[in-house]
Amino acid sequence: LNSYLFITAIPIHCTAPLPILSSSLSNFLQTAHQSCSEIMARRLFSSLSVQSPINLSVSGGIASLGLSRPQARNALGQDLVHRLRKALHAIRHDRQVRVVLLHSTVPNVFCAGADLKERAKMDEAEVAMFVHSLRDSFKEVQDLPQPTIAVLDGAAIGGGLELALACDFRIGSSSAIMGLVETRLGIIPGAGGTQRLARLIGPSKAKELIFTGRRINGKTALEIGLIDYYVDGPSGFDEGLKLANDIIPSGPIAIRAAKTAIDKGLEVDINSGMVLEELCYSQVIRSKDRIEGIRAFLEKRPPVFKGE
Repeated sequence: LNSYLFITAIPIHCTAPLPILSSSLSNFLQTAHQSCSEIMARRLFSSLSVQSPINLSVSGGIASLGLSRPQARNALGQDLVHRLRKALHAIRHDRQVRVVLLHSTVPNVFCAGADLKERAKMDEAEVAMFVHSLRDSFKEVQDLPQPTIAVLDGAAIGGGLELALACDFRIGSSSAIMGLVETRLGIIPGAGGTQRLARLIGPSKAKELIFTGRRINGKTALEIGLIDYYVDGPSGFDEGLKLANDIIPSGPIAIRAAKTAIDKGLEVDINSGMVLEELCYSQVIRSKDRIEGIRAFLEKRPPVFKGE
């Protein structure tokens, strides 16, 4: 990919067009860069085999991201986290992916948290480095441009729950058991749990769950706002798939812009948030998808969005 190496040397990722390039050449370079990114993403998809602790497949615009480490109840070991980050990179750069569905392929467990057997062999510096990597990985989940849905069947404990907290939506089944139990081990949640849980359910309830290390079921999680949907059955996968399919018809550029406006807007005051919303709106108003949406409405047909 010699041409790809040349293209990526030019900072065409900037939103503003390059003044030194003609419009046609700039468009060509951006298209070539995007195509090469998608080729590399596809190669990453194929490298995540069924033997991997991460199973990744795409169908109908939905990326199914399955945790698959049955011998360790999907514990967050170094290899699993490394492969998770590879999968997230592939998803981020694949325009065909409209929604991400995070789930477990192992019965009765979503993720049991940290791999304590592996961690027991680490020194303090190695533990700190791994937790930092875990925190960054979950930030990558949070920052995916596509909507993310976590399906919690069985145990979602410690880092497992922190992973789910990094997603946009959480669905819990009657088999779900959730908890941030780190204080029972003499530590604290270190992959975003103290921050995301408090923002989601309020500081008092977050402190109660973290200070006590209490585990709660799906019904209780729904009552306190920890999950968005509760399924009275052993699996919430079908409900997650339904939600994903409800999102698919919406314009992908609009969805990404709305996610940015909401997530980043919550980090600033309301007036700054309004400015951010205006900036995000200015991005979608220039898109071909917006024209298609208006045309489809006038022609009384479903729009065909291409993410352009």
